[in-house]
Amino acid sequence: MKIAYVTDSGSGRSIDEQAADGIYSLPLQIMEGSNSYQDLETISQSSIISLLEQKKVMTTSQPSPGLITDLFENLKAQGVEMIVAVPICNGLSGTISTMNAIAADLGLQFLSFDTYTTASVENYLIHRIKQLNEEGHSPMEVSVSAENIISSCETIVIPGDLMQLARSGRLTASAARMATLLRITPILHLNRETAGKIDTYDKVISMRRAMKRVLEHMKEANLDENWHLTITHVNAIDLAETFYHQAQEMFPKAEMEILPLCSPVAVHVGIGSLCLQYFRKQ
Repeated sequence: MKIAYVTDSGSGRSIDEQAADGIYSLPLQIMEGSNSYQDLETISQSSIISLLEQKKVMTTSQPSPGLITDLFENLKAQGVEMIVAVPICNGLSGTISTMNAIAADLGLQFLSFDTYTTASVENYLIHRIKQLNEEGHSPMEVSVSAENIISSCETIVIPGDLMQLARSGRLTASAARMATLLRITPILHLNRETAGKIDTYDKVISMRRAMKRVLEHMKEANLDENWHLTITHVNAIDLAETFYHQAQEMFPKAEMEILPLCSPVAVHVGIGSLCLQYFRKQ
């Protein structure tokens, strides 16, 4: 059976970057005013930062159904019989449902994995599933490995601009103003337990205390050489590097990296935000 592996720009990588690894990607949409952009294709991460600095209101949406249809039709014409997809999660987008419906209309078998989040684990998982399949592992073995990765994953967001959360519709303006006045920093998270929906984990005073609280939370996972930690940020490299060194001191064996936060999340949480995502590798 000929299989195609599909993800989206929530992975933080462009169409060309994924294509180099034999993976197909679809751009999520970012809207600002009357302008509609394809993430990482017709708008760059640096342009997103510029719009955030201008306090622009931005919204996000799943990849265009037309683009999904075009891709799937092209894959079918190439003899593809099954599509394995790891896109942004159901709790944040309707991408999986749209892909499933389009694949069904075209008579393609469709298998998706809901990560209950997006970003680095999305990118890791699609690559790992492809690798395991190509190594000849059974469908059951692939599924178990994927589920172990998904179940272990935790995504934590420390917003740097509460008013941006309000502008994007994720928080009321009055709540954002009150929290800013009181210097309250919410700690948000999403995982399997939250069904991929953003939930409040805790509230503290100041970013420094938020970072300390997150490190305390991470102790429960006891990150070792089997874990991967991605520290992402929105134009806040100094904060990211500070957290990196603190985490490295606490978990010296864990694999760690610093990256810009993917734009579909960055447009909501704003400049100065940190996002920490960790999962057990398989």
